[in-house]
Amino acid sequence: MKQDRFLIAILLGIGLLMVASVGLYWWRQQRQSYLPDDAPEAVVHNYALALHRHDFERAYGYLAETEKRPDFASFRTAFLTGMLNIDQAAIEIGRAQIYDDQAVVQVRVIYATGAPFSPDPGAPGTASLVRQNGQWRITEMPYPYYPPEWTWKRPD
Repeated sequence: MKQDRFLIAILLGIGLLMVASVGLYWWRQQRQSYLPDDAPEAVVHNYALALHRHDFERAYGYLAETEKRPDFASFRTAFLTGMLNIDQAAIEIGRAQIYDDQAVVQVRVIYATGAPFSPDPGAPGTASLVRQNGQWRITEMPYPYYPPEWTWKRPD
């Protein structure tokens, strides 16, 4: 009988920990907010946040006007169909280096893994931005936030 109580207490403790962790996850997701668009790091943050919130119009507005920029329908479709799947990814934003009207922001794309003690799943990369009409706009980001075909010309 005492073993049953002990087992029930362990199961209740595990259940409480699970509820607390899910609650903390959702609470932290709701706390993220947009930053002022005056710095390259903030633009990268706002772009990623808009994508995670499925605010595709806002995210699209952060892209630079280049010849490789997709139209809005293609941009939105890439995320809705899973061609670009950010559901299992997060981005860590580092420092920016600004050179006149261009900037490079250090970023790290972090992928969710199923193993709790797996090695660091992050992939370092950079985000490139250009100042257009006085505002920072993205010209390149690491995959899956931005595919290479929006940046480079494919060989014919």
